[in-house]
Order: sequence, then structure tokens, then C-alpha cells
Amino acid sequence: MFSPRGPSLRELVGQALSSVERGYDDLAPKFDHTPFRTPDGILDATVEALSGQGPFGTGLDVCCGTGAGLSVLRRLCRHQVTGVDFSAGMLEQARRADPGAVLVRADARALPFTDAFDLAVSFGALGHFLPAERPALFEGIHRALRPGGLFALAIGASPPPTSVAHWAGLGFDLAMLVRNTVVRPPFVMYYRTNPLRAVRQDLKAAGFTVDTVPLTALGRHRDGSPRFWLVLARKPVPGPSSRE
Repeated sequence: MFSPRGPSLRELVGQALSSVERGYDDLAPKFDHTPFRTPDGILDATVEALSGQGPFGTGLDVCCGTGAGLSVLRRLCRHQVTGVDFSAGMLEQARRADPGAVLVRADARALPFTDAFDLAVSFGALGHFLPAERPALFEGIHRALRPGGLFALAIGASPPPTSVAHWAGLGFDLAMLVRNTVVRPPFVMYYRTNPLRAVRQDLKAAGFTVDTVPLTALGRHRDGSPRFWLVLARKPVPGPSSRE
């Protein structure tokens, strides 16, 4: 799973026992050599699914990490791309990967943008937000988009209860819950707290219209259901009556 250039077991344990911000600051130089970095297959499938949704001018990568999502924006947006993350270490790596991007250090639950972007994306970050924090996250993204702007979120479908992945995810989340009960500060990273239905509901509550597209190129579970979905949340364009 890990490249020889990736972190050691000791480094991973140190990350897990620290805060989210400190953990990613420490892991940043080796993050792209771990399985936690969003696979190119997901990035490519997202680009393909969004290629007919544009054109897009400016783009925002929410929780950009080392910049994998910026490469998606580069292929879809005609103008400036921006990444936001609260880890200075991850932003440093993103700056090396894409020197031309605007990179902003900020908490994604309080994004400092208003009507600034045509497209927003996020990859692999939703598990770092507790369910109670999703409304602030989605409301900030809604505010950051121009009317008609699109937020695209790749999300893994819940695996069937008969699968190994189901029990592995459940075991990880239970271990993380125990860790956060007995160790401070917490390290928020859960796999099963963001089911598709709940994410859709929170996006609609934030003011988006929501659709989903199966990323079938990424495979299916044994029951035939897609392994990944692309959530397409669009900020409506105000009608004439709303401007009166």
C-alpha cells in the first residue's frame, strides 16, 4: 500500500495521535506516496463527468491538500484556480505542484469567498468533518460560488454489508471513535459518517439543487451498485422575482 518514499509506521502513529492540522503538517512531504492521496482514476473520472457541464471560468479546490484536485480544475477551468486548506504543510506541497495556483490557508467551515467561482471540487476530505459540521461547510461553498456555479464531490458508495470493505470501514470508525474518546486533541477521520443520502439532504438545505452521476469507470460492487458517485450540486440562478 505504501511507497518506500512514504511515511514509516512510527510517523503514521504520530499523525494519528496528533490533531488533524498538526498531523497533516507532519505528513505533507510524504503524503503523495501514501494510499490516502486521491487516486488518479477518481480524478480522471471526475474530469470526464464534468467535461459536458461547463464551460467554467474560475475554480476552487476545497481542502486541496497537496493539490491533486487542482489538476482537475486545470483541465476544466479557463481562468484562475484556487486551493484552500488549513494545513500549512499541505499548502506548501501544493505550491510546489502548481506554482500558478492561488493558495489560501483557511478553515473550510468558514470559507473567505463570496460569488467568486464557477466550479468547486473536493476530494477525500469529507471524512474530516463531523455530520454537524457539514452544514457550515456546504453553506460556505454555496456562498463562494457564483449563481449557476457547480460543486462537484466524488463520494464512495456504501459497500454491501456482506463485503470486507463494509466491515473494514466500520472497524476503522470504531477505532477512531475510541481514540477520540481517550486522546486529545481529536483526529477527525471517519469513513461511514457521510452517507450519500445525508450529504444530498445537507446540500439541498444549503440551497443547492442536487443530482448524482455514477462513476461507472471506477467499478461496481458485487451487487451491481457503483463504487463511486459524483454529486453535482448547483447554486441556482436567481429568477426575476428574487431580485425585486
